[in-house]
Amino acid sequence: MEPSTLPTEFMALLRQALEPSAQPLKDGPLHTMEELTPVDGKRFKPIIDGINFNTKFILSYQLVLLGLLLLLTGIHWGSRLLAWRRRRRQARNIVLEYRRSPARSLSDGKGAVITESESLGRSSSSSTLEGDATPPYTSRGGEHNERMPLLLKAQPKQPPPQKWFLARRVKACLTYQPCPIPIINKTLPSNGSSLVILAFLGLQLFYLLYKIPLTISMLFVFADRASLLFAANLPVLYLFAAKNQPVKFLTGYSYESLNILHRRLGEFMCLLALLHSVGIMGVWYTILRRVGIMLVHFLLIKMILLGIGAFIAYELIYFTSLGSFRQRWYELFLASHVFLQVVALILVWFHHYRSRTYVGLALAVFLIDRLAYRMSWKLTILRASLDVQKDGGTVVLSAPVTLAPRRGQLRMPLGKHDVTQGWKTTEHVFITIPSLARKHIIQAHPFTIAAPAPPAGAKEAKLELIIRGQGGFSGDLVRYAKANDSVTVRLDGPYGSKSAAQLLQDADYAVIVAGGSGVAVTWPLVWSIIQSEANTDVEGAGNRRYRKKILFVWIVRQQSHLSWLGNEKLDKLKDTGVMLVIPPPTCACGHPDLKRILGDWISSFDHQLRVGVVASGPDGLNRTVRNTCASLIAEGRNVSVEIEKFGW
Repeated sequence: MEPSTLPTEFMALLRQALEPSAQPLKDGPLHTMEELTPVDGKRFKPIIDGINFNTKFILSYQLVLLGLLLLLTGIHWGSRLLAWRRRRRQARNIVLEYRRSPARSLSDGKGAVITESESLGRSSSSSTLEGDATPPYTSRGGEHNERMPLLLKAQPKQPPPQKWFLARRVKACLTYQPCPIPIINKTLPSNGSSLVILAFLGLQLFYLLYKIPLTISMLFVFADRASLLFAANLPVLYLFAAKNQPVKFLTGYSYESLNILHRRLGEFMCLLALLHSVGIMGVWYTILRRVGIMLVHFLLIKMILLGIGAFIAYELIYFTSLGSFRQRWYELFLASHVFLQVVALILVWFHHYRSRTYVGLALAVFLIDRLAYRMSWKLTILRASLDVQKDGGTVVLSAPVTLAPRRGQLRMPLGKHDVTQGWKTTEHVFITIPSLARKHIIQAHPFTIAAPAPPAGAKEAKLELIIRGQGGFSGDLVRYAKANDSVTVRLDGPYGSKSAAQLLQDADYAVIVAGGSGVAVTWPLVWSIIQSEANTDVEGAGNRRYRKKILFVWIVRQQSHLSWLGNEKLDKLKDTGVMLVIPPPTCACGHPDLKRILGDWISSFDHQLRVGVVASGPDGLNRTVRNTCASLIAEGRNVSVEIEKFGW
C-alpha cells in the first residue's frame, strides 16, 4: 500500500466496515481508533485503487490548464503582432498616397471636415449636440426626428464574397446576446462567452466522472474525486478573482473579463462541495451505519466536523454572491466575501492533508494580491475635491496627481505602480473614504477614471471620477459632498484592460456608445483614439483626410446629466472632427433608435473596412449595441464589438 493511502480515522472505519467479518463497533469516541487494526481485504482494495487513481489523474488537470494558458498566450501575442504589422503597412501606404496626391480638405471651423477625395471610402464628418444631426433630417411635420438615420444608407462598393457566408453567420451568432431569462431576469452573456463557459464546465464534468463506476460500493471514490477536483480548482478560482495576476499580461484578459469565469467556477465548486458531502453521507448510510456507527458519532469525527464547517462557509459565499444579494447589500457582500474565504481556506487546510498544496497556492495568490499589491505597491492617498452636479445625485471627485518620472514603457510586475505612475484608458481604481463612516474604513469600491490618460512626459495630471449616488457608499458620499468640498481618499489601482482601446486603434472606423455614467469609460477612450491619431499624423501635416472617422454617441436620462462633462469639453471634442450624437433625454423622449443610428453610419462605408465598436452602459444598451453589430456582421460588414460593463 502506498503512503498516500495510509488510513485516517475515517478510512479505518470504512475499511473495518468492509471486512467480511465486520461486527458492530463498541460505543465510545471515534477520535481514538486504537482498537481498529485494519487488514487488507478484497472488498477494500477497489476503493484504495480508485483513490490512488484519483490522486494521479487530478495532476493532469493542472497540465491541461497550463496548455490552455499557453495556447491563449500564443493567440493573443500573435494577434497583436499581426495588428502591429497591419498598422505599419497602412501607415506606409498613407504616407505614399499623401506624397503622390495630397487631398484638398476644408474645415468649416465647427468640427466638420469635407474631403474631396473618396479613395479611402470616407465620408464627411460632423458633430451633433442635443439631438442635432448632420446631414439634417426632418420628419413629416418638418421637425427633426432623432430616429431618422444619421447618414444616407449607401450600398457597398462590392458585394460581400459568398465564400465567407458561413464564417459571417458563425461570427454573428457568437456575437449575439440572448434576452434575459424571464421571471428571474437573469442577464445572459453573448453566445460566444456562453460557449466558452460551457466548454470549461464540460472539462470539469470530465474530470469529475472519468472512470468512476456509478455504484454504491464506489460512492466513496466518487466523493473523493469531487473533493480533489474542488481542491485543484482553488488556486484557479483565486487567480480569476485576483486584481494582480499574470494572466492579463499573457493572454490580454484582465480580471474583469475573467470575473464571469470566476463566478461560474465558484458555483460549480459549491456543487462539488455538495456532491462530496452527499457522497460521504451516503457512505455512512450504506456502509458505516450497519456496523453500529450512529450519525451523531459520525458527525463528531474531527475530519467530518472540519469538512462541515468548510462546506457551510463556501455555501454562504455562494448565497451572498448572488446578484440579488450583492446589489442590495454590496457592503455586506464585500466584508463577508473576504472573511468567509479566509475561514474556508483554513478549514479546508485542516480538513484533509491532500488539499494543503492547493490551499497553500490559493492563499499565496490571495495574500500577494491583497497585501503586497493592493495595500502596498498600488496604494495612494490623495486629497480630492468634491463637486455636486446639477442633478443633485452625482458627484465628480477630482484630485491633482503629481506623476513620477517614467523609467520605461513596460510596467514591471514587481514594484510600486499606482496612479502616480499614470494610468491607461478605461482603467479604474478602488476608492476607500474612511471619513464617511466606520463601515467604510475597510471597504473599497471600483470606479472608472473619467479623465483622459496623461500623455508621455507629463509631470502632472488630474484624476476624475464620476460617482452617481445609488445608496450605500455612493449615497453616503453624495450626502457628504453636499456639506464638504474635499475629502481624503485611498486609491487602489489602476486596473483594467487595453482590449477596447486596441480594438479601436486597429480599426479603420471607431464607434463609441455611452449610456449614462458609462461616459466615464468612453470619454477617456475617445480622447485616447484622437491622441493616437495625432501622434501618427502624416508627416505632422495635421491633414484630417487621413484621420480615423469616429462616431461618439452619449445617451443620457436627464438633460442635467450633460453637466458631468460640460459644454466646454463637448465643444472641444466637436472641434476635433468627431461626430458627436447626444439624443434628447430618455426621460422626456424615450430611448433613441440606436440600431438605426449605428446601422446607417456603419453601412455608409465600404464593407471591407474594419469597424470597431465599444459600448458602456446599462445591460439593455449593451445588448442592443452587441446585437446590432451581430446583424451587421451577418450582412457582411467587418465589425468587431467590445463591451465595457461598468456594473459590478
